[in-house]
Amino acid sequence: MTSDFWKNARRWLPGAIISTLLVIAIVRFVDLRAVARAVQHADPLLLLAALALSVPWLGVRALLWRTLLRERASFRDTFLTLGEGYLMNNFLPFRLGEMGRAFLLSRKSELTFLEILPTIVIERVVDLAFSAALLAGAVPFVVGAAGAERVSLVVGGMVLVGLAVLYLMARYREQTLAAYRRLSARWPVVQRFGGGMLTSFLNGLSVLTSPWRFIRFLFWSAFDWLIAVVEYYLIIAAFFPQAHLGWGAFGLGAAAFGGAVPSLPGAVGTFEGAFGGALTLLSGDQSTALAVALTARLYNYLFSGIVGTYALSLEGQTLAGVYRQLRNLRARATDAPPDPPA
Repeated sequence: MTSDFWKNARRWLPGAIISTLLVIAIVRFVDLRAVARAVQHADPLLLLAALALSVPWLGVRALLWRTLLRERASFRDTFLTLGEGYLMNNFLPFRLGEMGRAFLLSRKSELTFLEILPTIVIERVVDLAFSAALLAGAVPFVVGAAGAERVSLVVGGMVLVGLAVLYLMARYREQTLAAYRRLSARWPVVQRFGGGMLTSFLNGLSVLTSPWRFIRFLFWSAFDWLIAVVEYYLIIAAFFPQAHLGWGAFGLGAAAFGGAVPSLPGAVGTFEGAFGGALTLLSGDQSTALAVALTARLYNYLFSGIVGTYALSLEGQTLAGVYRQLRNLRARATDAPPDPPA
C-alpha cells in the first residue's frame, strides 16, 4: 500500500509542491488588502461583458473540436462535453479533463475513445502554438519581456516539430504500423494490444492529411483565441483603464503557459503566478494584477461549473462518479488481455 502511494505521488507531488510554493509566495509578497480594494473598484460593466463572451468562446471551441472529429458528433454533445472537460480539469488530478471528455464523448457518439483522444492532442498542441505566438507578438509592446519572447519561440519551435511528427505518422500510416510491428515483435502481447490502440490513434490523426479540414480547424482556432484575447482584455481593462489589446494578448499567452506547468488541479498557483506576473510586468502593480488573475479564475470556475455540472446532470453523472470510471478505465487499459490475432 505504501509503495502504491509513493508510485502515485511521483505523478502529483511535483505539481503540488510547485502550486504550494507559488501560493505561499503570493500570500507572502502581495498586499491582500490592496487586492480586495482593487476588486471593489473594478468596472462591473466590463466584467459583465467579459463574462458574456464565455458563451461564444466555448461555442467556437466546440466548432473547432467538431471539425477535428469530422462532424461525427453533434454540436450539442461536443459543446456540453467540453464544459464537462473543463470542469474536470479544474477539480480532478492529473489533468483528467482531457481523458474525461474523450471518455464521455465516446459514450454518446459513434467515435471510440482512442479515435477521440488524438483530436484532443492536436487541439492542445495547436493551443500551445497560439499561446507562443501571442507571447512573441506582444513582447515588442512590453518593456523588459525579452525573455518571454525567447521562451515562446523555443516552445513554438517544439510545437511545430511535434505537429510535423504527428502529420508524418498520419501521412505514412502503413509504414508507421509496420515500424511498430517490427519494434514490438519480441513482445507479442504488446504488439497485439498496442497495435489496436495505434490503429485507432492514427484514425484520429487523419484530419492532418486533409488540408481543407485542417485549414478550417486553424480558422476556428484563430477565431477562438481572438475571442479569448478580447475577453482577457476586458477583464484587465476593468482594473487597469490604460490597458489595450496587447495587454490581453500578453496576459493570455502567459496564462496559457502557466496552465501547462505541473500544478494542483485547476493550475492553482501557476495560473495566478503567470498571469499576475505578466500584468505586474506591464503595470508595476502586483496587488491589482493578482486581483485580475483571481477574477479570471473565478470566471473560469463559474462558467465551467455551470455548463459542466448541467451536462453531467443530463447524463446522470457526478464528478466523483466520472473520476471513478476514469480510474477503472486506466486500470483496465493496464491489465487488459491481448486482442485476438487478426
